[in-house]
Amino acid sequence: MDELELLKKDWQKQDSAYPKLSYEEIYKMILQKSSSIVKWIFIISLLEFVFWLLLAIGLKASGYNNEYGGLYSSPGFIVLSVLSYGILAYFFYRFYMNYKQINTTDNAKTLMENILRTRRTVKQYVGFNLAMLVVSVAYMLPFALSHDDQTQALIEKAQANGEIFKFYLGVIMGTLIILLITIGVLLFFYWLIYGLLLRSLNRNYRELKKLEV
Repeated sequence: MDELELLKKDWQKQDSAYPKLSYEEIYKMILQKSSSIVKWIFIISLLEFVFWLLLAIGLKASGYNNEYGGLYSSPGFIVLSVLSYGILAYFFYRFYMNYKQINTTDNAKTLMENILRTRRTVKQYVGFNLAMLVVSVAYMLPFALSHDDQTQALIEKAQANGEIFKFYLGVIMGTLIILLITIGVLLFFYWLIYGLLLRSLNRNYRELKKLEV
């Protein structure tokens, strides 16, 4: 049973031998716990961004990106990158503001609203990341097929053998399988990290509803 639930039961017992906690004391405990959870959501989102940024820099430094010619200097990729970074910056701002708003909340009703707002922001953030992954793959795949020398050689060979349809079908199916596996891994990561934090936040929300009864 959750610690807050035990404290609340003790608070409600009329014959308890221990000092009773007031409504304000229990509320402050829920507020402190909620503030800590939202702060960690903000920190983890920043760490996640830094991880992907360092990975991209590492791949570029290793020369891996050279295989795709001018992909990273193409107008479409630049627009996609600017849009992605802009929206991510907005989410970081929202996570930070959610933390500040919860940290300065002075009543249970407002705290409940801020918890619901934080939950929506996290779900939107996860949805955006997965959507950007799909969009990026959809943009990069045709570019890679038309600019990679090894791939071009395979396409020419498939055309010569009359197997061009089979070749493209194999590429699409292989890409979809890898994409689905990647999305599955990311969903597991988000469930493991953000999901656990949101479940704790949900418990706080339910405790606040009970306090308001």
